[in-house]
Amino acid sequence: MAPKQTPPPGAKVGEAPNFEQAMERLEAIVHELESGELTLDESLARYEEGTRLSKRLSKELDEAERRIERLSMEGDPPTTSPMDLPMEPGGSRKAGGEGELPF
Repeated sequence: MAPKQTPPPGAKVGEAPNFEQAMERLEAIVHELESGELTLDESLARYEEGTRLSKRLSKELDEAERRIERLSMEGDPPTTSPMDLPMEPGGSRKAGGEGELPF
């Protein structure tokens, strides 16, 4: 049986946490996993919860990026353009920036 998941601070029972609360919970899960103090079953449960949160957060960030692209009002007439993200050699996004997921 999986241990109970405690809702993040500020979340109401039965209500999905908002983006910031979900991010805080994901950070707490990463910290718990890195501590090495969890049992194997607890670690697996946290990993599964973290994976679900990560997918949800990534989806929300992708949607926010699409909204920003649609709302871009530069130029005449207003146009949309993809956001410029710092890239590392080889074409991958640069890690370690503010607002990135903690893994």
